[in-house]
Amino acid sequence: MGLFSSHSTLAARYAAARTQGQMPTGVVMDRLLSASEAIINGRRTVTVGTHNYLGLAFDETCIEAAAAALRLEGTGTCGSRIANGSFSDHVALERELAEFHGLRHAMVFSTGYQANLGIISTLVGAGDFLLLDADSHASIYDACKQTQASAIRFKHNDAADLNKRLGRLAGEPGNKLVVVEGIYSMLGDMAPLKAIVEVVKRHSAYILVDEAHSMGVIGERGCGLAEQEGVLDQVDFVVGTFSKSLGAVGGYCVSNHDEFDILRVACRPYMFTASLPPATVASVRAALAAVRERPQLRARLWSNVHRLYDALDAAGFQLGATPSPIVAACLPSEEITLAMWRALLEDGYYVNVGLPPATPSGESLLRCAISAAHSDAQIDGLAERMIVKGQALGALSTSRRVARA
Repeated sequence: MGLFSSHSTLAARYAAARTQGQMPTGVVMDRLLSASEAIINGRRTVTVGTHNYLGLAFDETCIEAAAAALRLEGTGTCGSRIANGSFSDHVALERELAEFHGLRHAMVFSTGYQANLGIISTLVGAGDFLLLDADSHASIYDACKQTQASAIRFKHNDAADLNKRLGRLAGEPGNKLVVVEGIYSMLGDMAPLKAIVEVVKRHSAYILVDEAHSMGVIGERGCGLAEQEGVLDQVDFVVGTFSKSLGAVGGYCVSNHDEFDILRVACRPYMFTASLPPATVASVRAALAAVRERPQLRARLWSNVHRLYDALDAAGFQLGATPSPIVAACLPSEEITLAMWRALLEDGYYVNVGLPPATPSGESLLRCAISAAHSDAQIDGLAERMIVKGQALGALSTSRRVARA
């Protein structure tokens, strides 16, 4: 039995797909031109596959902040904060993140994946219970593998099912931590967070909300779904990322718990990973200021979201249940999905592909990540090309919503 034998089924699928043409894993962006365009395969291409929701990865203020920090403090920290100490900007960013959410404590991680992995696996252990939405991100599932807590899945976005499962744990010793997301990354649907928080509090459990795709996108201040639903003060932990709305890389966790600071010497992904370089921290601080001070970016983003979602919905695409910056179209098969992705790329539009086993219920998806930086013409051009290709490939449906329960 070979070292890679456990991946033989996936390898066979991958090899078969590659015989049909270019694969998403093989895309090289020869040169980025702006927040909404790149040169791919020698052709000017509209990028609708990044999560640069507010266009801040190319914002001049963010770029200049990063450049100044790079010149002043070098290219990297060369170690973890617990070993090499914190740069002043690390401390300032944590203070600003806490203030932004109206909470008292914040920790910054080198990636959003590490934030989920580290926080969840550190909070619960042997004798505890981790209850997670069935459609949770891979980082949340991987956190389950790093803890001795008992992991229990509940039906996607189903507060009644969560209530039933927590009810079965009544009287069991140990902490109960519920983990949900603000906007789910595959279909772009939002959690019924107010109902879920009510269930959590009824059972004296704790809740962590991953706002990776919702921070900067929704809420009066852009804090995410917990703010929009009016439950931010009832949520125990909020995890987010810098690689979406803030246009960089990294992650964070904010909380009001008095004991929160002990995580700095208990959370291994925080303790044993090199801290974020000065240029990244500086750009994130500038981007966070933009989220606070430029609400027109959110307004423009949502205008683009509805423009694409409504056009595809009217054409008969089977879409996620609610509009969000992730506009996902479910297609009949993996073959049709890849064929349509290749056709769109040939026409100058780069979108994401979602295939089993990474997708909910084994669906095959084309995912469009919408940005405030996209022009009306770019959105309309993508919609027109998707409709034309979808009709040609038999991908349209009269059932236009993906019901997830």
